Amino acid sequence: MYRHGINEIINEGLALCIIWKIMQLCGREERGEGWKLGTSETVTFFASRKHDSLERRYPRRCSQRVSPRIAPTETNIFLLLGVAFLGIGLWAWNEKGVLSNISSITDLGGFDPVWLFLVTGGVMFILGFAGCIGALRENTFLLKFFSVFLGIIFFLELTAGVLAFTFKDWIKDQLNFFINNNIRAYRDDIDLQNLIDFTQEYWDCCGAFGADDWNLNIYFNCTDTNPSREKCGVPFSCCTKDPAEDVINTQCGYDVRAKTDVEQKTYIHVKGCVPQFEKWLQDNLTLVAGIFIGVALLQIFGICLAQNLVSDIEAVRASCLFT
Repeated sequence: MYRHGINEIINEGLALCIIWKIMQLCGREERGEGWKLGTSETVTFFASRKHDSLERRYPRRCSQRVSPRIAPTETNIFLLLGVAFLGIGLWAWNEKGVLSNISSITDLGGFDPVWLFLVTGGVMFILGFAGCIGALRENTFLLKFFSVFLGIIFFLELTAGVLAFTFKDWIKDQLNFFINNNIRAYRDDIDLQNLIDFTQEYWDCCGAFGADDWNLNIYFNCTDTNPSREKCGVPFSCCTKDPAEDVINTQCGYDVRAKTDVEQKTYIHVKGCVPQFEKWLQDNLTLVAGIFIGVALLQIFGICLAQNLVSDIEAVRASCLFT
């Protein structure tokens, strides 16, 4: 029995030595902390050591965020307008049966105004999505895409402005070709027809350079083989309007080109749309220049904000890696 008691004392002593050695290795004595077996401090000690080890292996994600400098409200407006334009364009195509027959897109000889809504809506939606999600989620890829895409648009606008100023005669020839090409397809598409009528009514013009340009249309030409009732005529949008008349006379242009030049001036506008458009630009040069400068400044402002936000996000992420 005496030997058994000695063995127990030796075992307890060895256990205490082992525990003391573990405490020395863990550095507990340097912090002045005690340790009692079987108490909650033991669990806390091992839990804290495990937590420190996990933090060293798997650092916590940096919780610091960068305040978005691109206002989500502005990008949301881009998104909503983009969806609206796309919806209008798709609805117009559905009404014309284009969606049920995609190959009919190439059948139209002239310009389809629906493309304006689709392209504008698509660009606005892409820009709004990239700017909004990129700012809210601090996604540098989307923010860089936003700034690069906006920069490309700005560069194209600047190039178009320089070319239009440098090659005025070439621009006039292209505009003449564009209008005459759409005159040929005047009856082929209702949207194109409405666009031409609006242009001629707004600028008080007829044809590209005169009423005789409507001789290109199969319904309005003056050939002997033309059986149309509109032969040698022009659309009603070429006619001079009587302020006293509330109802538009859609047949006012019938046979008007069969009259003399002096008589034509009484019934229709004899000036072409290209010269009238050029005159309108000269009269409203300040307004047009102001609009272009304002749009350019907004684009530059958006590019700078996006790039600054990208720099801030990358700086914060870099600081998190070294803390």
